[in-house]
Amino acid sequence: MMVTAYITGIEVVLPNKSVNNQELENVLGLINEKPSRSKNRILKNNGITSRYYAIDPQTGKPSHTNAQLTAEAVRTLSRNSHFPLEEIDCLVCGTSSPDQLIPNHALMVHGELGCPPCEVVATIGVCCSGMTAFKYGYMSVSSGLSKNAVTTGSEVASSAFRGVYFQPEIEAKIQDLEAKPIIGFEKDFLRWMLSDASAAVLITDTPRSDGISLRIEWVEIVSFANELETCMYAGAIKKADGSLQGWRAAENPQEVWQESYWALKQDVKVLGENIISYGIQKGFAQIRDKYNLKPNDITWYLPHYSSEHFKQPLYDDLVEIGFEITFDKWFTNLPYKGNTGSASIFVMLEELMSSGKLERGDRIFCLIPESARFLYAYMLLTAV
Repeated sequence: MMVTAYITGIEVVLPNKSVNNQELENVLGLINEKPSRSKNRILKNNGITSRYYAIDPQTGKPSHTNAQLTAEAVRTLSRNSHFPLEEIDCLVCGTSSPDQLIPNHALMVHGELGCPPCEVVATIGVCCSGMTAFKYGYMSVSSGLSKNAVTTGSEVASSAFRGVYFQPEIEAKIQDLEAKPIIGFEKDFLRWMLSDASAAVLITDTPRSDGISLRIEWVEIVSFANELETCMYAGAIKKADGSLQGWRAAENPQEVWQESYWALKQDVKVLGENIISYGIQKGFAQIRDKYNLKPNDITWYLPHYSSEHFKQPLYDDLVEIGFEITFDKWFTNLPYKGNTGSASIFVMLEELMSSGKLERGDRIFCLIPESARFLYAYMLLTAV
């Protein structure tokens, strides 16, 4: 028999002090000892004015590992939810920026926490990895296999975006950027887009007695990798036919560094043509029909998007499928908390839950697109 599952706690850790747009290169470092010529245009397009980095601004060195930052969020959740770490049944951690390939990220978090043995699972991906972790925890509790689950989404992208890792910018790319803003979704673009955070979520089979809980109505995850080629990738290069060549297939170690195999990259053309239309007209249209969802059913809409550039197209595509969600229902904190990847949707949820705006019966619809190879997560929650 399925059990109703609830979000009964969310905590977020944003490392160090907020970094504004004027301070960015002081923290990340210059490339080739020169300021970026594309930074201001990219920041204007994405609408982000401040974010957080797990970098010591004095030394320029990492201040936290991903595992440390994630463990800090879990400890904060334990403390503020009066939920002892010793009682964790199931720990599930998602990220796109683990500190190493092996052991997996969740095991490193468990090691940092030092809590008793429990089920520990890691999910990997990009923005949806926090949601795949969340769905595993939700299914574990709702199936009765676990009494509770703690799930996390976290990113420490900044360590790979420090100036020492970048080659001098190519003049032609800057000129292309001025003519066509979306062309900048490559290494320098992502440098001004992604930031750091960790979020931990407590899922239990009963709501809390002293405040708002979120009943989990459903979580759906849909992939279109069968139809579309890779868009965002790392540890590989993209070949002319759209296939990836992984770092293990490189001729020699020098090629791995010369060809920037490890840099996070994005195929701008594939992104621009597909990310919104597949997420709304194909993916969400299926989910809407499956649950007979209506616009009036939704009190709050939390869309994860990487840039303000996508806000109007997201709205327009919803209108196109007859599902207008007016902007007064939208909730985002992208401008002042940045794009934190797999943590982003939980960074938004935590702020909404603690804002005092939620009322009993409010319904929250969440959309999380992932451009790696077009994976989408959709979730509906009810405040109780």
